[in-house]
Amino acid sequence: QVQLVESGGGLVQAGGSLRLSCAASGRTFSSRSMDWFRQAPGKEREFVAAISWNGVSTYYTDSVKGRFTISRDNAKNAVYLQMNSLKPEDTAVYYCAASEVLYRVVKTADQINYWGQGTQVTVSS
Repeated sequence: QVQLVESGGGLVQAGGSLRLSCAASGRTFSSRSMDWFRQAPGKEREFVAAISWNGVSTYYTDSVKGRFTISRDNAKNAVYLQMNSLKPEDTAVYYCAASEVLYRVVKTADQINYWGQGTQVTVSS
């Protein structure tokens, strides 16, 4: 079983930055890829970014490429999402997520088995 707890959300003006953190439980963290998803009001939950278990490979949805950076610290069982040049359309609840399958990167919600409680990010114009 994996438990995920996000932190770092808040209200920021357009063009600003936020850093989200996710603390994970369990001994298999370093064997598991990690994801960030987001869900805006009235919209489906969407993939934002993923990082492989060893941190070598990262993946982003097109709308955040060049602005967001996903990273991880396996010694701390933590994954991060640095968000720069934020736009109002980035407003959403952001979720840390993971699959139960080890050593595989997933990028769709139907492959996710573990979700955090979510953290609200609001970008004002």
